Amino acid sequence: MWNRLTLSNIALLFLDLILIVFLVYDFGFKNFDELRQYKIIVLPCLVLALIAFNLYKYHIFRKHGDNGTTPKINLIYLSFLIVFEVVFALFNSEKSLAEDLFNARYILEYGLLFYFLTRLSLLLRRVYALYFNPAILFVGSFGLIALVGTFLLKLPAATVNGISFIDALFTSTSATAVTGLIVVDTALDFTAFGQTVIMVLFQLGGLGMLTFTSFFAYFFKTGASYRESLYMQNILGHDRLGGVMARVIQIVIFSLAIEALGALFIYFSLSPEMVERRGFFAVFHAISAYCNAGFSLASDGLYDEGFRFNYFMQWTVMVLIVFGGLGYHIAFNVTQYLRDLVKNVFKIGKKKFIARIVLLNTKITIVTTAILIVAGTVFFLFSEQATILQEHTTNFGKLTTALFASVTSRTAGFNTVDMADFTIPGLLFMIFLMWIGASPASTGGGIKTTTFALATLNIFTVARDSPFIEIGTRRIASDAVKRAFAIISISLVIIGSGILLLLIFNPEFTLIQIAFEVFSAFSTVGLSMGITAALSENSKYVIIFIMFIGRIGLLNLMIGLLRRVDQSGYQYPEENVMIN
Repeated sequence: MWNRLTLSNIALLFLDLILIVFLVYDFGFKNFDELRQYKIIVLPCLVLALIAFNLYKYHIFRKHGDNGTTPKINLIYLSFLIVFEVVFALFNSEKSLAEDLFNARYILEYGLLFYFLTRLSLLLRRVYALYFNPAILFVGSFGLIALVGTFLLKLPAATVNGISFIDALFTSTSATAVTGLIVVDTALDFTAFGQTVIMVLFQLGGLGMLTFTSFFAYFFKTGASYRESLYMQNILGHDRLGGVMARVIQIVIFSLAIEALGALFIYFSLSPEMVERRGFFAVFHAISAYCNAGFSLASDGLYDEGFRFNYFMQWTVMVLIVFGGLGYHIAFNVTQYLRDLVKNVFKIGKKKFIARIVLLNTKITIVTTAILIVAGTVFFLFSEQATILQEHTTNFGKLTTALFASVTSRTAGFNTVDMADFTIPGLLFMIFLMWIGASPASTGGGIKTTTFALATLNIFTVARDSPFIEIGTRRIASDAVKRAFAIISISLVIIGSGILLLLIFNPEFTLIQIAFEVFSAFSTVGLSMGITAALSENSKYVIIFIMFIGRIGLLNLMIGLLRRVDQSGYQYPEENVMIN
């Protein structure tokens, strides 16, 4: 049995390699039009080979008492692709059957691409069994996405006139880290294929590739392994091991639903003559907003004349940014509370005790987020009256612009104004907002709202000479406070080092320009004062490193490398250290 399975696995690996080569050639090269006629032969042969192999695997599994869920699902899916393409070709018949099938080949092409993604998710499951360190796997997954993205963006079909390696790596890392800093124009320098690659990168980077792959693997394996559940529990910060994979499914479905709803609102906010590909434009910006990526298909971002005064679209983008910046956990906790509250009010079912449904983490996150958004809006309303707000003639327009600046500063990266037009106080306050960033377990970056809240509360706790931070009837764990100050210290060291290096490599820029750029990179914001494309190659590598570290968190990497599993059974004598 095992020998036959081993041979079948080798055959499967061979088919996967053929599939990869075909997909890369098919999507990535645009200068071989004379060979495209062979697709009508290669595509069906490849699909039939995959069907035959999965049929063989299903027979083997059934023979040994296994239900063969994975090959059965693959068989159904691949067969559906063929039937759907044939039916589509027949209903849209214009020439010969062969020509009609060739014109409908995109069904098989994109279907095989999705099939490959599911295969990749199952491969990742094998990685769990070989090596289990959640922090290292988390960091490694982002590194892998960035490298694969770099390779895809280097393909001839991804760009209009080609792209250098450093610019491809910069763009891929910026998308993976959901930053939004760009060195080439996303709208003009990338083709539809290249823009799609960027969109997939910040979707994976926002929610996490391992979240998506676990989502697919869960369905294709009808469950989750113990190691996989442990891993996702660590990544998601879930309290209980049970229900972890159900939470993964909820996160993916919730996120895709919010993005789809946002795309609809953006779509109807645009006139057909405003953009050429209105549907793709809406989907791209909805995902970019929810993932706090900041990439745009307009060369000037939302500052473009067609979108600058489109307040309905801006409010839609802001809502998506806030949802993504809060994270699924907060939305789920609030929804859970509201659901039980409605049931109690209307006496539906058994009355539930809801006093403790809203977690302390949710309260801190929502209150801190609200304070920062309101504070930023009020500050910009006063500081920017003579600058960015001047061209907006209505009070609603001024409020929307100030609010958008406050919301987007906290890791989103979209701009409805020219960042160089801000006053110095406005830029400094925006740097402060960027440094704080979004909330934990969200699509945003920064030191996080809870970190800032705990550090602020700790000041008053120390002043009162209290041993613990207490909020209501709850005491904050000392480990959380220590972690918060470690994150703050690390962030300042990385940001300070980045500013010094950029001042050395690009002395022609001012301190405020470079500081703004580095804070934006570390907090994965993506706002810039217009210097990103003019950075030297050395500075680009520095920004790449800062964006990557800002997304994964250096503390996560250090914990993965340095954490000791065994705990010491002794304590040294305590001694005080002078602070002031």
